Amino acid sequence: MWSTGGLFIKLTSLDAFQLTFYRSLLAALTVIILTRKDGLKINGFGLLTAVIYAGLLILFVWATKKTTAANAIFLQYTAPIYILVLSPFLIGEKFRVRDLVTVLIVLGGMSLFFIGQLRLEDYQGNIAALASGICLGLYIMLLRHPRGEGFNPTIAVIYGNLLLAILTAPAGLPVITSMAATDWLAVIFLGVFQIGISYVLFVKGVRGGTRPLDASLIGFIEPMLNPVWVFLFIGERPSQWAVLGGMIIIGAIAAHMIIQYAGNRRLSTS
Repeated sequence: MWSTGGLFIKLTSLDAFQLTFYRSLLAALTVIILTRKDGLKINGFGLLTAVIYAGLLILFVWATKKTTAANAIFLQYTAPIYILVLSPFLIGEKFRVRDLVTVLIVLGGMSLFFIGQLRLEDYQGNIAALASGICLGLYIMLLRHPRGEGFNPTIAVIYGNLLLAILTAPAGLPVITSMAATDWLAVIFLGVFQIGISYVLFVKGVRGGTRPLDASLIGFIEPMLNPVWVFLFIGERPSQWAVLGGMIIIGAIAAHMIIQYAGNRRLSTS
C-alpha cells in the first residue's frame, strides 16, 4: 500500500501541502474508525511518538519539494541504519553482524535505483530527507517501547495525522471547491489505503512481534514497487539499474528473513 503513493500523487494536481491536508485528515479518520475500540487516550510518550510520526511525514513532503523524489525516498530509507545503532539502547535489541550485512546490501541495492540522480546542490531537501529517515527509525522503535503499552497502538498515527491536517489546513481548505474528480480519487485512496489502512497493518505487525529492524527492511518494498506501479499505469519505464537493485533488495531481505525466522522456529521447538 505504501508503494502506491507515487502513482496516485502523479494523478493529482494538488501541491504537496494541499495533498498532505486531505491525505492526513482522511488517514486520521480511517484509523479512528478502524481502531476506535482501542480508545483515543494518549500520554506524554504517545504525544512524543505522534510528533515524531508527524515529523516523518512533513519532512518527507519538504524534502520532495526541495530535492528530487529519488533523493528523498533514498535518504529516508537510511532508517535501518539508525535502528541498527539505536535499538540496543532504546528497546534492548541485540546487535547482530548479520543485520549489519543485510542493511548494507539492501542500501547498496537501493542506491542502484538512483544512479546519476543524487545531487549535492539539493542540500536542503537532502537534509530534510535524512531527518525524515531518523524520524522513521525512531517511530518504528518506539512502537516496541514498553511505555507505549496499554494504549491504542495506532494512537501516534491518529494524532500525528490530525496535527498535520491542522498545520496544512490553510493550504488545503481553499481548494476544496475546485478539486477535480481525479484529485478526490487520489486523496481518498492516499488517505484511506496508502496511509490509513497501511499503518494499521504495519503497527499490528511490529507490535505483534516483528523486530523493528526487520520491519524497516521489509519497508524497502515501498521504493522498489513505487516505480513498478508508475510503469504499469502511467508508462514511466524503470532503468535496468533499478531492476537490478530491486532483485538485490528482494534477495537480501528474503535471505535475511529465512535465516532469522527459521532460526527462531528451531529454538522454539528445541
